[in-house]
Amino acid sequence: MKRRFAAPLLSLVLLTVLTAPAQVAVELKLGQEKFLPGEEFEVAVRVVNNSGQTLQLGAAPDWVRFNVESLDGRSVTPTSEPPVENPFTLDSTKRGTLRVDLAPHFDLRRPGRYRISASVFIREWNRAFPTAPVEFEVVDGTRMWEQEFGVPAAAPGTPPEMRRYALQQANYNRQQLRLFIRVSAADGSVLKLISAGPMISFSHPEPRVDRRSRLHVLYQSGPKTFEYLVVGPDGELELRQTHEYTETRPRLRLDDTGELGITGGARVPRATDLGPAAVAKDDTGKNIAP
Repeated sequence: MKRRFAAPLLSLVLLTVLTAPAQVAVELKLGQEKFLPGEEFEVAVRVVNNSGQTLQLGAAPDWVRFNVESLDGRSVTPTSEPPVENPFTLDSTKRGTLRVDLAPHFDLRRPGRYRISASVFIREWNRAFPTAPVEFEVVDGTRMWEQEFGVPAAAPGTPPEMRRYALQQANYNRQQLRLFIRVSAADGSVLKLISAGPMISFSHPEPRVDRRSRLHVLYQSGPKTFEYLVVGPDGELELRQTHEYTETRPRLRLDDTGELGITGGARVPRATDLGPAAVAKDDTGKNIAP
């Protein structure tokens, strides 16, 4: 009799040990399927805990690992480790999501198709849980304009560092045309790629570089709506405003002091505004009431 029940009992013990960890599911999600080289590449790793145990996650710098490779078999080596360390407790029946931008940590400048996967390591069980791979594509946008500019050197008497601004358009994301602002170094490496926002098909962006090497861009985002952005030499977005066509059209012009700004139209405050409040100007460049 003992021999008859020994095998089922052993099977039951093994089943309990092996299936408890299996009640943790991990999933990798991307916000979109196509990206421009240098564009923000945010991924979301979701962990669902149905193990019946409370899990301690995020304490180690490598508790989540990412693997990226091209579909032609070329491995993409990380240039640095993504910042994933952030301890938290995940109770049973709960789910947690880690979001991280991988663009600064993987070299994805080469156009082509790629796949990405992740694995979550649970230290209590000494076991890693892999996600299913997700495919994505890196595509080149259409270059509309570019201009080289100099960044003043910190040490006097030395030549300026040369960089390049460029405007690109792409309509890969749900068939919506979008404008991008790219800042690159002299060797062509992308320092920053900013998604300016949706743009109508017949828009002709107005880009100008001011005396402080900042890029000013005015472009049309709707039938009567214009977006105005100012980007610094390091790729930081310093100002974002929305203007509307009224009796006159918003235009990018120099004022009496030699500063670039918007004349004509009317400014429309938005929650997405960034930077100090601007003074509205008429078509001659004179200040008017906002």
